[in-house]
Amino acid sequence: MKSKGAQLRQLIAKGAVAMPGVPNAAMARQVERAGFDAVYISGAGMANSTAGVPDVGLLGMTEVVRLAGYIAQAVKIPAIVDADTGFGGEENVARTIRELEAAGLAGCHIEDQEFPKRCGHLAGKVIVDLAEMSAKIAAAAQARRDKDFVIIARTDARGVEDFKSAVNRAQKYLEAGADGIFPEALQTREEFADFAKEVKAPLLANMTEFGKSPLMSIKELVDLGYRMVIFPQSAFRVSMKATGEFFAALKKAGTQADWIDRMQTRKELYDLLDYDPNAG
Repeated sequence: MKSKGAQLRQLIAKGAVAMPGVPNAAMARQVERAGFDAVYISGAGMANSTAGVPDVGLLGMTEVVRLAGYIAQAVKIPAIVDADTGFGGEENVARTIRELEAAGLAGCHIEDQEFPKRCGHLAGKVIVDLAEMSAKIAAAAQARRDKDFVIIARTDARGVEDFKSAVNRAQKYLEAGADGIFPEALQTREEFADFAKEVKAPLLANMTEFGKSPLMSIKELVDLGYRMVIFPQSAFRVSMKATGEFFAALKKAGTQADWIDRMQTRKELYDLLDYDPNAG
């Protein structure tokens, strides 16, 4: 049987793969049930939903590996995870890759921000030296036991320096051993197009809401040359909006009766979890 990394590489080679983002394993099962071929594990989603903290590097490597592992093992489709800055220097990055492999992930992306990192669409980011990030990517590539484990280098240079710097860094990261590139916070459709013309590698587009980048469809991005498209916080934002409205209504009415038809039923949940309460 092919590894999850090999499955992901096959999907990328065939065309493009859309990866909705999830913060937990139950949502990952929903992604798989909806017919998507891969799933994305959002670092912000894990931090926000599990620990109730912002996306500023507050979850450690062990926590991310465990949470991501639950998700990867809950589905048959490949999963990639946001591995932040790699949780340290070259040796830390190498260990991160080995732990993520062992947990069942198909791949990850590592960014070139200084620790503590910030959300890629906020101001105030600081990026590390090009040589330091290149060394991290090389360490990641050398550490993997499965040659098909996908290592994606994310660059935040567009928001810190300029577009040309982002292109230059991407090319250097590919030379260091990255399998793909994630250009964070490109600001126009033209920048997405120009980046794809300049950087010849599997590219990941981040379609996060309320950020610097314009929202484009999967087809638009495929036509521009992107092979991976993530929607990191979309489902989390929808669910948080719904639960916020529910709690306000429950406080006011004192009953959940009016919300029953908007709830996932017990049977639907058990079906999603492949659980038969009458078995055994």
